[in-house]
Amino acid sequence: MGVKEQDVLRFFDRHSAALPLYERFADKLTERFLQTEIKVQKTQITFKNRHVYACVSFLRVRKKAELPDPYFVLTLGLPYPLESDRVAAKTEPYPGRWTTHIVISQLADLDEELFQWIRQAYEFAESK
Repeated sequence: MGVKEQDVLRFFDRHSAALPLYERFADKLTERFLQTEIKVQKTQITFKNRHVYACVSFLRVRKKAELPDPYFVLTLGLPYPLESDRVAAKTEPYPGRWTTHIVISQLADLDEELFQWIRQAYEFAESK
């Protein structure tokens, strides 16, 4: 079942400048991870295989003045704490599962390093 464009547009209603960046991200992600289901919700867009492995949101992971414009937050579920300057916040909601938030604000952020982390989150979700 495909994602309804009007649901995505509604999600980005207050953040329309981030929509082209998200569309590029979603295209790259779905090209690499063919078994991905996408669900647009009120506060986030989820990406899942057997389980959710990534989410896009506008979570306030930094002070408003420190967030670029436009941006969105990519949240990954990983089995370890990701050590990178690109990580805005991370928590361990339960042992062996780390929730990691990364601010995405430009096309250059959609690089191989990011998609390697997404692959690890994808494989972690698939193995649960």
